[in-house]
This record gives sequence, structure tokens and C-alpha cells, in this order.
Amino acid sequence: MAPPTRRRRPVRTLITLVVVVVLPFLAVFIGTHASDATWTPKLALDLEGGTQIILTPVTTDGRQPTSGDIEQAINVIRQRVDGSGVSEAEISSQGGNNIVVAIPGKASDETIATVSRSSHMEFRPVLAQDYGVPAPQPTASGTPSADPTGEPTAGATSGATSSPTATVEPTPDPSAAAGDAGDEDTAADAGDDATSPSSATSSATAEPTAAPTPARPSEPSSASDAAYWVTPEVRAEFDALDCTDPANLAGGVSGDPEKAFVACGVDSDGKPDGLKYIMGPVEIDGSEIDRASSGLETLASGQVGSRWVVNMEFTGKGGDLFADVTERLAKQSPPQNQFAMVLDGLVISAPSVSQIIPNGKAEISGSFNQATAASLANRLSFGSLPLNFEVQSEQQISATLGTEQLEKGLLAGVIGLLLVVLYSLLQYRTLGLLTVASLVIAAALTYGVITLLSWTQGYRLSLPGVAGLIVAIGITADSFIVYFERIRDELREGRTLGAAVERGWARARRTILASDAVNLIAAIVLYFLAVGGVRGFAFTLGLTTVIDVVVVFLFTHPAMELLARTKFFSEGHRASGLDPRRLGVPGTRYVGRGKVVTGRRDDVAAGDAAVDEPVRTPVATGVGGRGDGLTIAQRKAAARAAQAAVVEDRVVEDEPVDAARAATNDDTTGDQPAEGSER
Repeated sequence: MAPPTRRRRPVRTLITLVVVVVLPFLAVFIGTHASDATWTPKLALDLEGGTQIILTPVTTDGRQPTSGDIEQAINVIRQRVDGSGVSEAEISSQGGNNIVVAIPGKASDETIATVSRSSHMEFRPVLAQDYGVPAPQPTASGTPSADPTGEPTAGATSGATSSPTATVEPTPDPSAAAGDAGDEDTAADAGDDATSPSSATSSATAEPTAAPTPARPSEPSSASDAAYWVTPEVRAEFDALDCTDPANLAGGVSGDPEKAFVACGVDSDGKPDGLKYIMGPVEIDGSEIDRASSGLETLASGQVGSRWVVNMEFTGKGGDLFADVTERLAKQSPPQNQFAMVLDGLVISAPSVSQIIPNGKAEISGSFNQATAASLANRLSFGSLPLNFEVQSEQQISATLGTEQLEKGLLAGVIGLLLVVLYSLLQYRTLGLLTVASLVIAAALTYGVITLLSWTQGYRLSLPGVAGLIVAIGITADSFIVYFERIRDELREGRTLGAAVERGWARARRTILASDAVNLIAAIVLYFLAVGGVRGFAFTLGLTTVIDVVVVFLFTHPAMELLARTKFFSEGHRASGLDPRRLGVPGTRYVGRGKVVTGRRDDVAAGDAAVDEPVRTPVATGVGGRGDGLTIAQRKAAARAAQAAVVEDRVVEDEPVDAARAATNDDTTGDQPAEGSER
């Protein structure tokens, strides 16, 4: 095999590794001076203790909350806790009536108030919608962000996805329910008019001085009167709202029911849906929902369709209010024909109204599947309850596992690390120190990343997470063992250390990547399917698997390339772990081209000419006189013959060995020795 032609630069790779390791610590160092970062990661509830709050859901109408209501309440509270920046919190039901919220560390009064705040649903008309990111600053021309009606500009509205369509139940025309594409086109047309050169808005911007803002009406014509409700203050709040910030997704804050309200939209999982809204005052209270359910749509013919929909039915009073609202909204243009459902201060759905709904029965259709339709129906049912949370108790709790369990876990990790180090030194002698150095670098990088995530993402290290770090020791050591054994295999085949390192790496990296890929996939699946502390284990397992790949590629292999250039390792010192005699490298080996070599080979690459010209025993050529014409059996026979000659001290220097004849004799006579050798 020819030596590799690409020039290796292991020193540059090691410099890259130094930068990767230093970056997390540098970020934490800056955070300790500019923010509240610390040099130690935050601990979870099982290791640090925290605050336990017991809440009791109470309805104002005397109804008893069901188990489904409790589950929805837990989801709402979890969303509030996650939005407030607290992680590794434990939220569970107790006795089917109470909700237990355990927050790591000392919970602030603001966090406790957020958790225990009452949850409520409202129905508000949409006045404007935009992407859920802060609006860009006005240009020097002073172009306004909206026209006097309060609708967003073309750039804001035309790209926003339209909401599901609410239609009467049963739907008389199935095609009328799917108005998404039409809504989008209408919004785009409206935006084009607003920005055309002949429009009043563009004319105003062309003047040296801005046109006067139309006077705000003294009284609103309806809850959809954007000219009245969208004040400059509301517009400024809307433009600055960032729905990618977790703090704006915590919910729990409802606006004044008599004023406009700005909020973010969320999907069925409580994640931002990419939109934010300006809404008018409350028109229907959530308590007017009589029932909500999900299922497949019912077609006009009475047959069951294939789309999943949400059916919502109002009370008598709510049905009358809803009929009046839909009569007005059906005449509006997008997005003012939408009706926002606001739960816990967040918009969970904003369907558009295509026709009057006089009987108080609405069907919400859109891009639902079974899970998302059921989730929306459950949230509507939960929001219909006038539910409050009463704080039964609040107390500080100690660590559920405590310092003793943490110490035992760390002790187990240290013992495991020492055993890995001991095995490496016994098995690989001095080469085992490379394993130790790799483990130290992996540990340093893991600590830096966890500390950085603890500061920036609120990550907290739990005892299952510590278990994941301990398991990572074996995963990391396994990668080194695979690599070193591949190198040893190449040395046994007669290659020099430099060539063995390159060929061994080419073979080992595929195995290492495949093994780490399996571990990473398992960690990802476990993280998304598990809850509680198991997710902490999955997270640290996945993190350390990625770090293992980084260390092997950026440190272990480049360091091995540098060690292969040293005399101590390249000559196979007895203490190097690469001693040919300890590896069982034969004194005479077949080196290709119909030749065998006796003694140690000191060539630079596999197949090269020997530097020190060791003793050679040529063999007969194959068909046509070519040196590579021998079969595998003939080559093995030649190697056996040459080795037997060395053992008996009968190396023939002048007379060649007829390897082909020796192989033929072996094949035909069974145990008969090859000519020119003894057994």
C-alpha cells in the first residue's frame, strides 16, 4: 500500500482543540463579571433542595374539577414555570385534587405568584398580527408601520400564515371552511395597496414633513375598531414584543378586559407558533363555553370526512353573543376577521370567521391531526372553567437524595475512572497515558459546557445526570480501545508505526462514529419520550457522546500521530505498549511482491523498501514472471517455509526458495514439508 500523500498537520488540530476547550470557560468568565454566571453548575431539586408549593384548584361555580382539568392545570403551570426560567422543576398531582410544584433552590415571590395565579380564557377580536419577533426600527423616511386602520403593512401580513377557519356546524359547503389561501391572498393585496406609489401613505412619506396622524375617534364603533383601540402605546408594545423570549411565553397575565391586549401565539404544545397579535377588548368570557370536543368532520351529506376538527358549543347567552360577533367579523378583511382564543394570557388559536354562526355551535378546522385537535379541545374545556389556585402550603424542602447520595455517586465515578486508568496502563503501558489525557480533556470540556448551559439556559445537574456522566467514562474509553487495537493489528501485519496509525485510524473511526451514533440516537429518543430525572440522564449521555467524538478527532488521533514520530514509540520500546515481541509480530513476514523479510522492518510505510536492508529471502515469481502472481496459499506456504528456515538457522542467501513448488507440495502431499525446509 502506498503511503498517504495528504500532509498531516496534527499540531494545528491540537490548537483547534485548545480553542474549543477554552471557549466555554471564557464565556463563563465574562459572565461572572457582566452577569450572574458562576463557576459551578446549578443543582437540581434532588441534589440542592428547593421550594415546595401545594396548590388546590377551586372553581367559582362550585363544580368539582375533573382529572382532565387537573392535567390541563399542570400543563399550564409547567408552561409558566418553564417560561420564568426555572428548569428541573417537578409538577405532579397529589390525591387527584392537589397540585404539587417543587422548584429547585429558593423560589422568588414573583415565581410563586406566577405559579399560583388563576387561569382564565377570553375571546377577543384580532386587530393586527405579525411575525413574533421585534419589528425593525423605522427608516429615515419615517414610513409608518401601519395604516390608520391599524392593519400591519404588506411585509408583515403577507408572509404570516393564516389561522384555521371557523365555520358553522354542520358546514353547508365543505370548501368554505378552507379559506387559508384566500386569506393570504387578500392580505397580500391589501398590503400592496398600502405601499403603492399612489397611496396616501406613500405620498405622506414623500413630503418633507410627515402627514398629520388622523384623530382618534372619541368612541369605538365596535371591539374591532382598530382606529380607536390601537393607540401609539399599544403599537409600540406590539412592535417590541419578542415571542422567542421564554419570559413572554410564561402566560398568566391577562389584560384589562375593557382595553386592547397584546400577546404571543402558541401551538398545542405551548411552543411559540411564530405570530403575535393585537386584540380588542373581551367580547365573550371563557365560562360561556358549554362543551368542546374533537373528531372527524361531518360533511353536508351526513358522512364522516377525513379532516380532524374541533367542535365548540356555547351556552345560551354565549351563543347569542357569538352570533353578534361572527356577524360583524364575517364582513371584515384579514386579519380583522379572526377571533382569538386567549388562555392564560396566550393566544392558543385565532380562527377566521367565514360566515355568521347563529346557533352557538362552531367548528374549528385547519391543519389538525388527532393529537392537536384533542389538545385544543381540552384547553378550551379547561379554559371554560372559572378556575382559581389556592396555595395550601409553601415550605422549603431538603434535597430528596441529599449530599450523601451525591458523594456516593461521585465516589462511584472516581472508582470507575481509576479502574479505566489502571486497565489502560496495564494493557497499553505508556500508551495508556494518552487515554488518561483524553479522559481529562473530555472531563474539562464537559464541565465547561455544563457550566455554560447552567448560566445561559438554566440547566440544572441532577443525580441521573451525574449517572450519565459516569456512563460516559466507559463510552469514551471504548473509543480509545478500538483505536489502539486497530493500530496493534496493523503492526502485527508488519507495518511501521506511522503507517499503522494512519491505516488503524481509517478503520477505527468508522467503528467509533457508528458506536457514538447509536448512543446519541438512544439519548435523543430517551430525552423526548421520558420525563423528570430520566431526561437529565439522557441529556448528559448525549452531550458526552458528542464530546467523545470531538476529543477523539481533535486530540487522540493527532496526539498519536505525534507520538509515532518519536523514537520511543516508533522503535517499539518494551514500555511503550507497542513492543513487537509482546504483540506477537513474527520475525519473518511476507511483505508483498513475492518477498518475505526476516528480522524487524524499519521502513517508513507499508510496502516500502527497508531502510536498514534486513535479510531477505526471495521467492519464485508467479505466472508470467510477475512478482504478484502468487496465490494466497502459495504466499502463506512461502512464509511458513522461510520462518522454518530461520528457526533452524538455515537461511539460504544464494539459492532462492521455490515458493510455488513448496505450495504445490503442501497441497498434494498434505503434511509433507516444503522443499528446502524442515518441520
